[in-house]
Amino acid sequence: MLVGNEPDRFFVEGDAAGGQFLPSKRLFEDSVALVLGVALVSLTSLGWIATRGAAFGAAPTGDRLARMQSSSMFDGNTFVNPVATSVMVKGESAPMLDFFTKRAARRPDVAVPLETPDPAALAPTSGLRVTWMGHSSMLIEIDGHLVLTDPVWGPRASPFRWMGPQRFHEPPLPLDALPELDAILISHDHYDHLDLPTVLALKDRDVPWLVPLGVGAHLESWGVPAERITELEWWQEAPVGDLRLVSTPARHFSGRGLGDRNRTLWTSWAVIGPEHSAWFSGDTGPYDGFTEIPERLGHFDVAMVEIGAYHPSWGSIHLGPGEAAKVHRQVGADVLLPVHWGTFDLALHAWDDPIVELQALADAQGITLAVPVVGGQVEAATPAVHDFWRSRARLRQASALSVLTPELSGGSAR
Repeated sequence: MLVGNEPDRFFVEGDAAGGQFLPSKRLFEDSVALVLGVALVSLTSLGWIATRGAAFGAAPTGDRLARMQSSSMFDGNTFVNPVATSVMVKGESAPMLDFFTKRAARRPDVAVPLETPDPAALAPTSGLRVTWMGHSSMLIEIDGHLVLTDPVWGPRASPFRWMGPQRFHEPPLPLDALPELDAILISHDHYDHLDLPTVLALKDRDVPWLVPLGVGAHLESWGVPAERITELEWWQEAPVGDLRLVSTPARHFSGRGLGDRNRTLWTSWAVIGPEHSAWFSGDTGPYDGFTEIPERLGHFDVAMVEIGAYHPSWGSIHLGPGEAAKVHRQVGADVLLPVHWGTFDLALHAWDDPIVELQALADAQGITLAVPVVGGQVEAATPAVHDFWRSRARLRQASALSVLTPELSGGSAR
C-alpha cells in the first residue's frame, strides 16, 4: 500500500521536471515543515525522555571502546575519513535556500509498484540473485547463502514514531516471512540504515550481525547477544559458511543523536563466494580509493551503489547518479544495481530523479543496469530495468521537453 501525496495543484505545468515556482499554499506548508525539521534538533533531548533513549542506541565502552581507540582511523575522539570530508561543501548552495526557491515532487504522485516475493523463492538455490526490499535493504542470495543488508522495515527513518521521513510504500514482505538468514550486514548507524523496530524483530534469530566498529553497542543495548555481533574495520573480514564478508572503505559519517557524530565507523561491504561476488556501497561520497577494492578482492558480478538523497552541498558524503556511475566503474562490477532511493524523502530532489538521471547516464556510458521494482528480484546473469522505471524516464523527458518547447505540446510560450 502506498503512502503518497496527491498531485501538486499549486505549481505551474511541468513542475516535476523543474517548472517555475509560484507562491502558494504549498509554500506555507513547506515552511511549516522546515520549522518542524529545525524543531527536531531542539526536541531531541525531550524525545530521548519520551522514548527512554532506546532509539538513540548506546555509546561504546570497555573493550569495545578500547578496540575503537586502537584503530588507525580513530583520531583520539572520533573516526575520520582518509580524505578531508565535510558534511556541507563550501561554495555550494545551501539546502535551506533550495528548500524555498526550488520545487520538486519529493513524494510520489503515483503508486510505487511493489512485488511480493515468494519466501520459498528466496531460499538459496541459484548462483546470485538480489531482492530489493527498498532503500538500502537487500536480500543477496549468493552461492547457497542468504545475506540481508541494512534492514529497515520501520515506518519512519527517525528516532520518533510521530516525526521524520515516512515510507513511500509498505515493506514488500513481512519480517517474519523472511527465510533463514546466514548474515546481516550493517553499513553505518544512521536511521535509514539501522532501524530499532527492525532490530527488535530480528534480534532473536540465530544469525550473525556484521557491523563497523562501535555499532555493536547499539545492537547489544537493543538485545542482540554479544556473541552474535562481529565488529570490523576496513579490510578486516569474517567467514560465514563459504562466504568472505569483507569491510571495505566508504566516505561518510555516523551518529544517531546530539554529541555522537563520528563516534562509530561506517563501511561498504564485499560479499565474496566461491563462484560469485557482490559489493554494497553503503552510504558514501566520491573516493579515489575505491579502485583499491577490486585490486585487493578481484572482480564483482554486481555493485549495489547508492544513487539517491543527494545535493551539491552534500557532495563529499553522497554520490548522486553521476558519481555512482563513476564508483561503479572504479570497483569494476559487471552490473550496477542502484540503491538508497525510492523509499524515503531524504533530500530536495524529485523522488524519481535518481533513477531517471541514472538511466540516461547508463545509456550514454554503456553501463549495464539491474533495476527491479521494490520487492522485485534480479539475476546478475540476466539484468534488466523494470518497465515502470523506463516509463518514468520517458514521462519525465516528455515533461521537460514540454516546458522547454511548449508549442510542441500545443501550449503557448509564457
